[in-house]
Amino acid sequence: MAMKTPGNVSRRKFIKATGAVGAAAAIGPWVVSSKVLASSGEVNVLMWSDYLPPDYLADFTAESGITVNYTGIGSNEEIINKMKATKGKGVDICSPTNVRSGQWIDLDLLQPWDYSRIPNMGNVNPAMLKVGDKEWNFGDAGSHWLPQIWGTEAVSWRVDLYSPPGGEPSYGNIWDGSAEGNTMIRPHSGMLGAGLYMETIGELGTGDVWRAYQSEDIMRPIWEKITAFCIANKGQIKLFWNDADAQKNGFLNDGVLVGQTWDGPPLAMKTAGEPVQYQAPKEGALAWVDGMSLSKAAANVDQAYAFVEFAFRQEPAGKAIDQHGYNSAIIGADVHASDNYKKNFSEAYPGPALANLNPWPAEPQWYADVRTEYRNKFVNAWSFYSFKTADARIFKCEHR
Repeated sequence: MAMKTPGNVSRRKFIKATGAVGAAAAIGPWVVSSKVLASSGEVNVLMWSDYLPPDYLADFTAESGITVNYTGIGSNEEIINKMKATKGKGVDICSPTNVRSGQWIDLDLLQPWDYSRIPNMGNVNPAMLKVGDKEWNFGDAGSHWLPQIWGTEAVSWRVDLYSPPGGEPSYGNIWDGSAEGNTMIRPHSGMLGAGLYMETIGELGTGDVWRAYQSEDIMRPIWEKITAFCIANKGQIKLFWNDADAQKNGFLNDGVLVGQTWDGPPLAMKTAGEPVQYQAPKEGALAWVDGMSLSKAAANVDQAYAFVEFAFRQEPAGKAIDQHGYNSAIIGADVHASDNYKKNFSEAYPGPALANLNPWPAEPQWYADVRTEYRNKFVNAWSFYSFKTADARIFKCEHR
Protein backbone atom coordinates (compact mmCIF):
# COMPACT_ATOMS: atom_id res chain seq x y z
CA MET A 1 0.00 0.00 0.00
CA ALA A 2 3.01 2.31 -0.14
CA MET A 3 2.93 5.38 -2.32
CA LYS A 4 5.67 4.71 -4.84
CA THR A 5 8.01 7.48 -5.88
CA PRO A 6 11.64 7.28 -7.01
CA GLY A 7 14.10 6.62 -4.19
CA ASN A 8 15.97 9.51 -2.62
CA VAL A 9 13.64 12.12 -4.09
CA SER A 10 13.40 15.66 -2.79
CA ARG A 11 10.19 17.32 -1.62
CA ARG A 12 10.06 19.36 -4.84
CA LYS A 13 10.58 16.29 -7.05
CA PHE A 14 7.93 14.41 -5.09
CA ILE A 15 5.38 17.18 -5.61
CA LYS A 16 6.30 17.46 -9.28
CA ALA A 17 5.98 13.71 -9.71
CA THR A 18 2.51 13.59 -8.21
CA GLY A 19 1.57 16.79 -10.01
CA ALA A 20 2.40 15.31 -13.38
CA VAL A 21 -0.41 12.79 -13.07
CA GLY A 22 -3.55 14.05 -14.74
CA ALA A 23 -2.10 17.50 -15.42
CA ALA A 24 -3.86 17.77 -18.73
CA ALA A 25 -7.21 17.30 -17.02
CA ALA A 26 -6.49 19.79 -14.26
CA ILE A 27 -5.04 22.70 -16.22
CA GLY A 28 -7.35 24.16 -18.78
CA PRO A 29 -9.20 27.25 -20.03
CA TRP A 30 -11.17 28.06 -16.90
CA VAL A 31 -14.13 30.40 -17.17
CA VAL A 32 -13.79 33.05 -14.47
CA SER A 33 -17.01 34.17 -12.82
CA SER A 34 -17.37 37.82 -11.90
CA LYS A 35 -18.61 36.67 -8.49
CA VAL A 36 -15.38 34.88 -7.53
CA LEU A 37 -13.88 37.91 -5.85
CA ALA A 38 -16.59 38.89 -3.43
CA SER A 39 -15.92 42.27 -1.86
CA SER A 40 -17.64 42.06 1.52
CA GLY A 41 -19.55 39.87 3.92
CA GLU A 42 -18.42 36.84 5.87
CA VAL A 43 -17.58 33.18 5.43
CA ASN A 44 -18.00 30.46 8.04
CA VAL A 45 -15.13 27.97 7.99
CA LEU A 46 -15.05 24.72 9.98
CA MET A 47 -11.42 23.65 9.68
CA TRP A 48 -8.55 21.98 11.52
CA SER A 49 -7.47 24.10 14.46
CA ASP A 50 -4.00 25.11 13.23
CA TYR A 51 -4.55 25.48 9.47
CA LEU A 52 -5.40 29.18 9.26
CA PRO A 53 -2.75 31.35 10.97
CA PRO A 54 -3.81 34.86 12.09
CA ASP A 55 -1.66 36.58 9.44
CA TYR A 56 -3.24 34.45 6.72
CA LEU A 57 -6.75 35.41 7.80
CA ALA A 58 -5.80 39.06 8.21
CA ASP A 59 -4.36 39.22 4.68
CA PHE A 60 -7.48 37.64 3.20
CA THR A 61 -9.80 40.02 5.04
CA ALA A 62 -7.70 43.09 4.20
CA GLU A 63 -7.86 42.27 0.51
CA SER A 64 -11.44 41.00 0.21
CA GLY A 65 -13.31 42.72 3.01
CA ILE A 66 -14.64 39.29 4.00
CA THR A 67 -14.61 38.31 7.67
CA VAL A 68 -13.68 34.68 8.33
CA ASN A 69 -15.61 33.08 11.18
CA TYR A 70 -13.15 30.27 11.91
CA THR A 71 -14.16 27.29 14.04
CA GLY A 72 -11.19 25.04 14.76
CA ILE A 73 -11.68 21.28 15.04
CA GLY A 74 -9.44 18.35 15.92
CA SER A 75 -10.93 15.30 14.21
CA ASN A 76 -12.99 14.14 11.26
CA GLU A 77 -15.62 12.84 13.65
CA GLU A 78 -16.01 16.35 15.03
CA ILE A 79 -16.52 17.76 11.53
CA ILE A 80 -19.16 15.18 10.69
CA ASN A 81 -20.99 15.52 14.01
CA LYS A 82 -21.12 19.31 13.83
CA MET A 83 -22.40 19.20 10.25
CA LYS A 84 -25.02 16.55 11.04
CA ALA A 85 -26.22 18.45 14.12
CA THR A 86 -27.21 21.53 12.08
CA LYS A 87 -27.70 19.88 8.66
CA GLY A 88 -24.78 22.04 7.54
CA LYS A 89 -26.41 25.35 8.50
CA GLY A 90 -24.00 27.94 9.84
CA VAL A 91 -21.11 26.40 7.89
CA ASP A 92 -19.96 27.43 4.44
CA ILE A 93 -16.70 25.45 4.15
CA CYS A 94 -15.63 22.37 6.10
CA SER A 95 -12.42 20.36 5.76
CA PRO A 96 -12.74 16.55 5.62
CA THR A 97 -9.77 14.28 5.03
CA ASN A 98 -9.56 12.58 1.64
CA VAL A 99 -10.18 9.05 2.96
CA ARG A 100 -13.54 9.91 4.55
CA SER A 101 -15.66 10.15 1.38
CA GLY A 102 -17.52 6.93 2.20
CA GLN A 103 -18.77 8.49 5.42
CA TRP A 104 -20.12 11.57 3.65
CA ILE A 105 -21.71 10.19 0.51
CA ASP A 106 -25.08 9.38 2.09
CA LEU A 107 -25.30 12.39 4.42
CA ASP A 108 -26.40 14.85 1.72
CA LEU A 109 -24.66 17.73 3.52
CA LEU A 110 -22.32 18.91 0.74
CA GLN A 111 -22.68 20.41 -2.73
CA PRO A 112 -20.29 20.07 -5.68
CA TRP A 113 -17.71 22.72 -6.45
CA ASP A 114 -18.01 24.68 -9.69
CA TYR A 115 -14.48 24.64 -11.07
CA SER A 116 -15.31 27.47 -13.48
CA ARG A 117 -15.59 29.83 -10.49
CA ILE A 118 -12.02 29.13 -9.31
CA PRO A 119 -9.62 30.83 -11.75
CA ASN A 120 -6.40 29.39 -10.29
CA MET A 121 -7.28 25.69 -10.26
CA GLY A 122 -4.11 25.12 -12.30
CA ASN A 123 -2.08 25.74 -9.11
CA VAL A 124 -3.51 22.64 -7.43
CA ASN A 125 -1.60 19.36 -7.41
CA PRO A 126 -3.45 17.42 -10.14
CA ALA A 127 -2.90 14.00 -8.55
CA MET A 128 -4.56 15.24 -5.35
CA LEU A 129 -7.29 16.96 -7.35
CA LYS A 130 -8.12 13.62 -8.96
CA VAL A 131 -8.99 12.25 -5.52
CA GLY A 132 -11.94 14.63 -5.41
CA ASP A 133 -12.90 13.96 -8.99
CA LYS A 134 -12.94 10.21 -8.38
CA GLU A 135 -13.82 9.58 -4.73
CA TRP A 136 -15.90 12.67 -3.90
CA ASN A 137 -17.94 12.88 -7.11
CA PHE A 138 -21.22 12.05 -5.41
CA GLY A 139 -24.03 11.21 -7.81
CA ASP A 140 -21.81 12.18 -10.78
CA ALA A 141 -22.57 15.80 -9.88
CA GLY A 142 -18.90 16.82 -9.67
CA SER A 143 -16.26 16.91 -6.96
CA HIS A 144 -17.48 17.73 -3.46
CA TRP A 145 -13.91 18.11 -2.15
CA LEU A 146 -10.83 20.18 -3.07
CA PRO A 147 -7.32 19.42 -1.73
CA GLN A 148 -5.71 22.04 0.50
CA ILE A 149 -3.05 20.66 2.86
CA TRP A 150 -1.27 17.33 2.99
CA GLY A 151 0.83 15.77 5.65
CA THR A 152 1.74 12.61 7.47
CA GLU A 153 1.53 10.90 10.82
CA ALA A 154 4.81 9.44 12.04
CA VAL A 155 7.11 9.49 15.09
CA SER A 156 8.20 12.53 17.13
CA TRP A 157 10.48 12.72 20.13
CA ARG A 158 12.29 15.06 22.51
CA VAL A 159 15.84 15.04 21.16
CA ASP A 160 17.26 16.28 24.48
CA LEU A 161 15.70 13.45 26.47
CA TYR A 162 15.23 10.48 24.13
CA SER A 163 16.80 8.74 21.16
CA PRO A 164 15.12 5.93 19.17
CA PRO A 165 16.92 2.62 19.82
CA GLY A 166 19.13 1.81 16.86
CA GLY A 167 18.89 5.40 15.59
CA GLU A 168 15.87 4.81 13.32
CA PRO A 169 12.41 5.62 14.68
CA SER A 170 9.64 3.03 14.69
CA TYR A 171 6.00 2.96 15.71
CA GLY A 172 7.28 0.36 18.14
CA ASN A 173 9.00 3.13 20.14
CA ILE A 174 5.56 3.98 21.50
CA TRP A 175 5.11 0.49 22.91
CA ASP A 176 8.53 -1.07 23.61
CA GLY A 177 9.27 0.58 26.97
CA SER A 178 12.21 2.59 25.67
CA ALA A 179 10.40 5.78 26.72
CA GLU A 180 9.39 4.37 30.13
CA GLY A 181 5.66 4.98 29.85
CA ASN A 182 6.01 8.56 28.59
CA THR A 183 4.43 8.24 25.15
CA MET A 184 1.37 9.66 23.43
CA ILE A 185 -0.89 8.65 20.55
CA ARG A 186 -4.27 9.43 19.04
CA PRO A 187 -6.10 6.20 19.90
CA HIS A 188 -7.40 4.98 16.54
CA SER A 189 -4.34 5.86 14.47
CA GLY A 190 -1.95 4.86 17.23
CA MET A 191 -3.53 1.42 17.18
CA LEU A 192 -2.98 1.22 13.43
CA GLY A 193 0.65 2.19 13.96
CA ALA A 194 0.90 -0.57 16.56
CA GLY A 195 -0.42 -2.97 13.92
CA LEU A 196 2.27 -1.94 11.45
CA TYR A 197 4.89 -2.51 14.14
CA MET A 198 3.37 -5.91 14.97
CA GLU A 199 3.86 -6.91 11.34
CA THR A 200 7.61 -6.29 11.68
CA ILE A 201 7.93 -8.47 14.79
CA GLY A 202 5.82 -11.33 13.45
CA GLU A 203 2.73 -10.80 15.62
CA LEU A 204 0.71 -9.99 12.49
CA GLY A 205 1.17 -11.19 8.94
CA THR A 206 2.79 -8.84 6.44
CA GLY A 207 0.08 -6.61 4.97
CA ASP A 208 -2.58 -7.53 7.54
CA VAL A 209 -3.20 -3.90 8.57
CA TRP A 210 -4.15 -2.92 5.02
CA ARG A 211 -6.04 -6.16 4.33
CA ALA A 212 -8.34 -5.21 7.19
CA TYR A 213 -9.94 -2.61 4.92
CA GLN A 214 -11.32 -5.32 2.61
CA SER A 215 -14.19 -6.58 4.75
CA GLU A 216 -15.44 -6.77 8.33
CA ASP A 217 -14.79 -10.51 8.43
CA ILE A 218 -11.12 -9.92 7.56
CA MET A 219 -10.81 -6.89 9.82
CA ARG A 220 -12.08 -8.32 13.10
CA PRO A 221 -9.46 -11.00 13.80
CA ILE A 222 -6.69 -8.56 12.87
CA TRP A 223 -7.99 -5.82 15.13
CA GLU A 224 -8.62 -8.31 17.94
CA LYS A 225 -4.87 -8.93 17.94
CA ILE A 226 -4.03 -5.22 17.68
CA THR A 227 -6.36 -4.38 20.56
CA ALA A 228 -4.97 -7.16 22.74
CA PHE A 229 -1.43 -5.92 22.07
CA CYS A 230 -2.32 -2.32 22.91
CA ILE A 231 -4.11 -3.30 26.11
CA ALA A 232 -1.19 -5.45 27.17
CA ASN A 233 1.12 -2.46 26.69
CA LYS A 234 -1.25 0.25 27.86
CA GLY A 235 1.14 1.33 30.60
CA GLN A 236 3.46 2.83 27.99
CA ILE A 237 0.87 5.47 27.05
CA LYS A 238 0.95 8.63 29.13
CA LEU A 239 -1.75 10.53 27.28
CA PHE A 240 -4.01 10.58 24.25
CA TRP A 241 -4.05 13.59 21.93
CA ASN A 242 -6.85 14.80 19.67
CA ASP A 243 -5.55 18.04 18.17
CA ALA A 244 -2.42 20.08 17.49
CA ASP A 245 -2.35 21.88 20.84
CA ALA A 246 -2.53 18.61 22.77
CA GLN A 247 0.50 17.31 20.85
CA LYS A 248 2.50 20.43 21.61
CA ASN A 249 1.52 20.43 25.28
CA GLY A 250 2.42 16.77 25.54
CA PHE A 251 6.03 17.45 24.60
CA LEU A 252 6.43 20.82 26.27
CA ASN A 253 4.41 20.50 29.47
CA ASP A 254 3.32 16.92 30.13
CA GLY A 255 6.58 14.99 30.11
CA VAL A 256 6.03 13.06 26.87
CA LEU A 257 9.28 11.73 25.37
CA VAL A 258 8.03 10.12 22.16
CA GLY A 259 4.75 10.09 20.30
CA GLN A 260 2.97 9.10 17.13
CA THR A 261 1.88 12.51 15.87
CA TRP A 262 0.98 14.61 12.88
CA ASP A 263 3.88 16.37 11.18
CA GLY A 264 2.65 19.95 11.64
CA PRO A 265 2.81 20.46 15.43
CA PRO A 266 6.30 19.01 16.05
CA LEU A 267 7.75 20.70 12.96
CA ALA A 268 6.23 24.02 14.03
CA MET A 269 7.85 23.52 17.44
CA LYS A 270 11.13 22.61 15.80
CA THR A 271 10.98 25.78 13.71
CA ALA A 272 10.44 27.74 16.92
CA GLY A 273 13.61 26.24 18.39
CA GLU A 274 12.11 23.56 20.63
CA PRO A 275 14.06 20.27 21.03
CA VAL A 276 11.61 18.15 19.06
CA GLN A 277 12.24 15.95 16.01
CA TYR A 278 9.72 14.42 13.61
CA GLN A 279 10.64 11.61 11.23
CA ALA A 280 9.09 8.91 9.09
CA PRO A 281 9.59 5.55 10.85
CA LYS A 282 10.95 2.42 9.24
CA GLU A 283 7.37 1.14 8.76
CA GLY A 284 6.55 4.21 6.62
CA ALA A 285 4.75 7.46 7.46
CA LEU A 286 0.96 7.56 7.12
CA ALA A 287 -0.06 10.10 4.46
CA TRP A 288 -3.30 12.07 4.17
CA VAL A 289 -4.74 15.11 2.38
CA ASP A 290 -7.20 17.50 4.01
CA GLY A 291 -9.49 19.42 1.72
CA MET A 292 -12.31 21.93 1.53
CA SER A 293 -15.94 21.01 0.98
CA LEU A 294 -18.87 23.35 0.35
CA SER A 295 -21.84 22.96 2.68
CA LYS A 296 -25.14 22.33 0.94
CA ALA A 297 -26.64 24.85 3.35
CA ALA A 298 -23.94 27.48 2.73
CA ALA A 299 -25.32 31.01 3.10
CA ASN A 300 -22.16 32.73 1.78
CA VAL A 301 -21.34 30.93 -1.44
CA ASP A 302 -19.65 33.84 -3.24
CA GLN A 303 -17.47 34.47 -0.21
CA ALA A 304 -16.62 30.76 -0.01
CA TYR A 305 -15.34 30.82 -3.59
CA ALA A 306 -13.30 33.93 -2.81
CA PHE A 307 -11.75 32.12 0.14
CA VAL A 308 -10.84 29.11 -2.03
CA GLU A 309 -9.30 31.35 -4.69
CA PHE A 310 -7.10 32.94 -2.01
CA ALA A 311 -6.21 29.53 -0.54
CA PHE A 312 -5.07 28.33 -3.97
CA ARG A 313 -2.57 31.17 -4.41
CA GLN A 314 1.05 30.17 -4.05
CA GLU A 315 2.27 33.01 -1.83
CA PRO A 316 -0.27 32.91 1.02
CA ALA A 317 -0.28 29.11 0.98
CA GLY A 318 3.52 29.08 1.18
CA LYS A 319 3.83 31.67 3.94
CA ALA A 320 1.33 29.75 6.06
CA ILE A 321 3.51 26.63 5.91
CA ASP A 322 6.05 28.14 8.31
CA GLN A 323 3.34 28.64 10.93
CA HIS A 324 1.29 25.44 10.70
CA GLY A 325 4.15 23.09 9.73
CA TYR A 326 2.25 21.00 7.17
CA ASN A 327 2.63 20.82 3.36
CA SER A 328 0.55 22.58 0.74
CA ALA A 329 -1.41 20.99 -2.09
CA ILE A 330 -0.56 24.11 -4.11
CA ILE A 331 2.32 23.54 -6.51
CA GLY A 332 4.92 26.25 -6.03
CA ALA A 333 3.75 27.24 -2.55
CA ASP A 334 6.95 25.86 -1.05
CA VAL A 335 8.94 28.56 -2.88
CA HIS A 336 7.39 31.07 -0.49
CA ALA A 337 8.16 29.03 2.63
CA SER A 338 11.38 29.52 4.56
CA ASP A 339 14.60 27.59 4.06
CA ASN A 340 13.98 26.21 7.54
CA TYR A 341 10.86 24.44 6.25
CA LYS A 342 12.85 22.84 3.45
CA LYS A 343 15.47 21.66 5.97
CA ASN A 344 12.80 20.25 8.28
CA PHE A 345 11.17 18.43 5.36
CA SER A 346 14.39 16.77 4.25
CA GLU A 347 15.14 15.65 7.82
CA ALA A 348 11.61 14.35 8.32
CA TYR A 349 11.73 12.21 5.18
CA PRO A 350 15.32 10.98 4.79
CA GLY A 351 16.50 8.52 2.13
CA PRO A 352 13.62 6.48 0.67
CA ALA A 353 10.99 7.79 3.14
CA LEU A 354 8.90 9.55 0.47
CA ALA A 355 8.91 6.41 -1.65
CA ASN A 356 7.63 4.46 1.34
CA LEU A 357 4.70 6.65 2.32
CA ASN A 358 1.57 4.74 3.31
CA PRO A 359 -1.50 6.60 2.01
CA TRP A 360 -4.48 5.88 4.23
CA PRO A 361 -7.04 3.86 2.22
CA ALA A 362 -10.58 5.14 1.80
CA GLU A 363 -12.62 4.28 4.90
CA PRO A 364 -16.12 2.87 4.43
CA GLN A 365 -18.56 3.45 7.27
CA TRP A 366 -18.45 -0.17 8.41
CA TYR A 367 -14.68 0.09 8.89
CA ALA A 368 -15.00 3.29 10.93
CA ASP A 369 -17.71 1.72 13.11
CA VAL A 370 -15.72 -1.45 13.83
CA ARG A 371 -12.55 0.53 14.47
CA THR A 372 -14.42 2.70 16.97
CA GLU A 373 -15.56 -0.44 18.77
CA TYR A 374 -11.98 -1.65 19.26
CA ARG A 375 -10.70 1.86 19.94
CA ASN A 376 -13.21 2.24 22.77
CA LYS A 377 -12.23 -1.13 24.22
CA PHE A 378 -8.61 -0.03 24.38
CA VAL A 379 -9.35 3.47 25.68
CA ASN A 380 -11.58 2.09 28.44
CA ALA A 381 -8.86 -0.36 29.51
CA TRP A 382 -6.27 2.43 29.52
CA SER A 383 -8.56 4.81 31.42
CA PHE A 384 -9.23 2.24 34.15
CA TYR A 385 -5.51 1.48 34.43
CA SER A 386 -4.60 5.19 34.55
CA PHE A 387 -7.24 5.88 37.20
CA LYS A 388 -5.96 3.06 39.40
CA THR A 389 -2.34 4.14 38.88
CA ALA A 390 -3.11 7.78 39.70
CA ASP A 391 -5.13 6.72 42.75
CA ALA A 392 -2.22 4.60 43.97
CA ARG A 393 0.20 7.51 43.53
CA ILE A 394 -2.10 9.78 45.53
CA PHE A 395 -2.36 7.18 48.29
CA LYS A 396 1.43 6.82 48.50
CA CYS A 397 1.84 10.59 48.58
CA GLU A 398 -0.73 11.03 51.34
CA HIS A 399 0.76 8.25 53.47
CA ARG A 400 4.47 8.88 52.88
